[in-house]
Amino acid sequence: MKTRILFNELVTRDGFQNEPMFVPTDTKVALIDGLSRCGYAKIEVTSFTSPKAIPMLYDAQEVMARIERVPGVEYTALVPNVRGAERALECHCDEINVVMSVSETHNQANLRMPRDKSFAALTDVIRLAGEHPSRTPVNVSLSTAFGCPMEGDIPEGEVLYWAERFAALGVRGLTVCDTTGMANPTQVARMAEILQRRLPRLQLTMHFHDTRGMGLANVLVAVQQGIVRFDGSLGGLGGCPYAPGASGNICSEDTIHMLMCMGHETGIDLDALLVLARGLPVVVSHVVPGHLIKAGRVDTRAGKGDSGPGPVRFCAGQAGVFNESAVAEVAAGFHGSPGPSSHLKEFS
Repeated sequence: MKTRILFNELVTRDGFQNEPMFVPTDTKVALIDGLSRCGYAKIEVTSFTSPKAIPMLYDAQEVMARIERVPGVEYTALVPNVRGAERALECHCDEINVVMSVSETHNQANLRMPRDKSFAALTDVIRLAGEHPSRTPVNVSLSTAFGCPMEGDIPEGEVLYWAERFAALGVRGLTVCDTTGMANPTQVARMAEILQRRLPRLQLTMHFHDTRGMGLANVLVAVQQGIVRFDGSLGGLGGCPYAPGASGNICSEDTIHMLMCMGHETGIDLDALLVLARGLPVVVSHVVPGHLIKAGRVDTRAGKGDSGPGPVRFCAGQAGVFNESAVAEVAAGFHGSPGPSSHLKEFS
């Protein structure tokens, strides 16, 4: 068996935040409970931002309070400022994720402040998390690290400059984000080599979008360079609000399937994950980008291939709320025992 790959699921935060129709709190909780039993290393549950900024995530505290926390899974949240961090800490998040852009223009458009001001504000968040009795670890996501739709190419030295500044503050992890799908495999290989060599103690994660069809190729080359942590979104949901036509994050189930076919261990129960992915179009009321829910998984054993999409397991007449018995069925199959089931856009 090849290298173990660890996944961070983003669908209920990055995936849902741009959806025009509100996803009910019950649905979010049931989906997260289902995902918790699929073998993820991390699930980014929500964002503690102003409800006026992102109405979809106004229920952040309720969702964090109601989810069932499965041992071995880290439940994380994005926070924009100290107030958001205080709320996240009150909810006992396992990790706080903060974000700023490497591009000055993009940071102004997304966060409405220059990078130096963002860095100062996030320094306060990092200090607060470190001084809290829980000593909650912090991950920093650097957006537009592989290119900016407004500024074009982003020098690798600029990415390294901000990464080293955050590393000096004692953050645990760094996520390098291809926010609008501009990265190519050669660029990814170079970035992975530089960051691992210069910042070997950081938990390094790659965050790709499939805007131009290079998402899985970028994952593949990153794995070949030794990267073992990746963000993904169920069904491939998500996207950048400041890049019209930009598609979402790499699709979790498609990426996991590819790596499993190549012999990598992921710890993910892909069949259980596909049960959840096949219900996602009902939740968001539109087709999702993922391929595997349409074509089925590859199985090289004669006569054992996935025959196709299969049933969508939702409660009839409940506007896309996940069927609690289906979530319990996923839990029983994976762990052997059932369980319960704007202007400002924060994105990577």
